[in-house]
Amino acid sequence: MNLEHIDISGKPPIEEIEKQYYYMAILKKWVEKKSKELGRPLTCCTVTFGCQMNARDSEKIVGIFEKIGYQMVEDEHADFVIFNTCTVRENANLKVYGRLGYLKKLKEQNPHMMIALCGCMMQEDAVVEKIRQSYRFVDIIFGTHNIFKLAELIHTRLESKSMIIDIWKDAVEIVEDLPSERKYSFKAGVNIMFGCNNFCTYCIVPYVRGRERSRNPKDIIREIEALTADGVVEIMLLGQNVNSYGKNLEVPMTFAQLLEEIEKVDGLERIRFMTPHPKDLSDELIEVMSKSKKICNHLHLPVQSGSSRILKMMNRHYTKEQYLELVDKIKEKVPNISLTTDIIVGFPGETEEDFLETMDVVKKVRYDSAYTFIYSKRTGTPAAQMEEQVGEDVIKNRFDRLLKEIQSISAELVGRDAGTIQKVLVEEVNSQNHALMTGRLSNNILVHFEGNKDLIGRIAEVKLTECKGFYYMGKLVEGSDSTI
Repeated sequence: MNLEHIDISGKPPIEEIEKQYYYMAILKKWVEKKSKELGRPLTCCTVTFGCQMNARDSEKIVGIFEKIGYQMVEDEHADFVIFNTCTVRENANLKVYGRLGYLKKLKEQNPHMMIALCGCMMQEDAVVEKIRQSYRFVDIIFGTHNIFKLAELIHTRLESKSMIIDIWKDAVEIVEDLPSERKYSFKAGVNIMFGCNNFCTYCIVPYVRGRERSRNPKDIIREIEALTADGVVEIMLLGQNVNSYGKNLEVPMTFAQLLEEIEKVDGLERIRFMTPHPKDLSDELIEVMSKSKKICNHLHLPVQSGSSRILKMMNRHYTKEQYLELVDKIKEKVPNISLTTDIIVGFPGETEEDFLETMDVVKKVRYDSAYTFIYSKRTGTPAAQMEEQVGEDVIKNRFDRLLKEIQSISAELVGRDAGTIQKVLVEEVNSQNHALMTGRLSNNILVHFEGNKDLIGRIAEVKLTECKGFYYMGKLVEGSDSTI
């Protein structure tokens, strides 16, 4: 592949965003020419691994490809395949290597196919070297800090005809106004910050996402206003630790203050955010949540362990007692709050007594649900070097006991709104029964009810007729098709 006979005059602009649109314009002409030669549109498949931050990054990637002129498809039998990778657990890396073996066969059948890898996994030197040596058919490798350069990297690859590797160890700038293609028309993720400064001993994220960088609040508000003008009614504010938002701004602003400004945006109905770190959750934020009419009645508050000793080893910067005190404050100010959490079972050195401390927190807090994880070594983190790694049988026994307790509590809590009329954001046609619609309550619980697809993207009043354990069956209130 080459860029011969593509006539884009002039030099790339100096300003970064203008430069990237310049390269998109060049590539658009190239795609048009190549499509004409093949007699069909060029296709692209984006595969996303990992968290909501990656999902949001992938929306930007898709936006760039669509701007260039690629037709997006779900099938990896495409002209361009890009993997946006996760590296939180080592088995995530193995999964990517396995998929690359499959892509090699596809590329042998389709010589002009291009393959790109980006995301957290690419921030690891050992990974990049392995791909350079063993997966020479990969065309482009870049990381988490320079997604905005995708068009330029594709252009460079087409001209050089060799593997392009562009990894930044840390971010230089935050580039605004990239094209983006949302998965949903009515809800969207909005990055408010990037990176993490916490260095929990089990976590690789600070090493692959870099230090904390907060976006300018004016840029955040402008983006949300544009989204609501385009039909978005719910936003999810994204950051590795949203509670530390604003600390590196020229004019400091707290996360609570940012929420107050976002609440003023006309047309916005619901505000969600993740993930808050307990050590930084302020009284100011709790107060803002208690008074808000738009912040959803759900807070994800990762505890990770109930043992103060283990929490110290994890470098979490709070104790069991401080966490429980924080939960009490939240419940006092926001009485009906739905709390969820993350818990790691089997962290190095965890004793039965430590595990029972975790069980005690679960019983006292009474989470609506929890993401429970069996600890696994993550190369490159301090915890992987710790002694007293817990045996698999012990971990499995504790995990099963924890899960049973969480499910028992969750089953009791979920049914508390049965018989009431609640507002539901209708998200999709039910995949199991097409006569039903599926939506979410403010507290994130699913609701299924009879309706039609015209309701999708609207907030409807639904009577919760029956609790089915972890979701509700409901009935659309007559005359209520939307609050919008």
